Amino acid sequence: MSWFQRLKTGLKKSSARLAEGISRALNIGRLDEAAYQALEDALIEADLGPSVAAKLVEALRARKLPAETSIERVKELLAEDIETILAPVAKKFAPNPALKPHVVLVVGVNGSGKTTTIGKLASSLAADGKRVTLAAGDTFRAAAVSQLGIWAERSKAQFVSTKEGGDPAALAFEALEKARDAGSDVLLIDTAGRLHNKADLMDELKKVVRVIKKLDDTAPHTVLLVLDATIGQNAIAQVETFTSIVAVDSLALTKLDGSAKGGVLVAIANRFATPAVLIGVGEGIDDLRDFDARGFARGLLDLPEA
Repeated sequence: MSWFQRLKTGLKKSSARLAEGISRALNIGRLDEAAYQALEDALIEADLGPSVAAKLVEALRARKLPAETSIERVKELLAEDIETILAPVAKKFAPNPALKPHVVLVVGVNGSGKTTTIGKLASSLAADGKRVTLAAGDTFRAAAVSQLGIWAERSKAQFVSTKEGGDPAALAFEALEKARDAGSDVLLIDTAGRLHNKADLMDELKKVVRVIKKLDDTAPHTVLLVLDATIGQNAIAQVETFTSIVAVDSLALTKLDGSAKGGVLVAIANRFATPAVLIGVGEGIDDLRDFDARGFARGLLDLPEA
């Protein structure tokens, strides 16, 4: 399948939920005020959030559409307006070649898919000819260290780890030293899964950043927050909290294939200016790709590729 087809398949649960709501809202056959209100409710139920739902419906009203406008036409217009919301935050992850290495700190709560995302990103970078170092900063979970080690082997990346329960900040410092010595283009640092309401764990993350800066006061150059699409609107609170702690400047949305709540990415884009750089739609090594605003918008509405 093409990437768009895989993306559309991954968004199937989300698009089915949204399509059902749109069809229910417009099944009276007339696009009147009752239909607009029902449509707004459907968009909220599909995890696009109240603000986005209101904005999208208002944009439809402003077009003064005929009462007999078809469902497909409404979906096309919604896709256009969703793309408009997403386009400003759609950025490609591109390491700065002037940095040796470009340091990426990967953060997120338990189970969001950080380690897998790092592994897939490392494989993609390696395939593009980049030299990569992986740092197993989730030192309290042996399974995470082992999993990242496997990804390092697959991508032929340098792998830096420490004893179980070791100091994550010290590990990050060591990894940056080794990445420099090896001439790595990119250093990807895994971190423990941190519940966003646990202040002590967040303090530990701040320490990692402080220690990295002792070697390179411009690092980390990217702070990538990995979000699990299955959590819906709770992702907004995670963006707020992590951004306040470690200046998140990039987002990755994972597990879209297991979620009916993919619409939350539109709500996040509407509220924050944080670039969305990566999107994951499956377990395969090629199922993590650059985020594309048009493809996502059309996939979410179950429309063909434009």
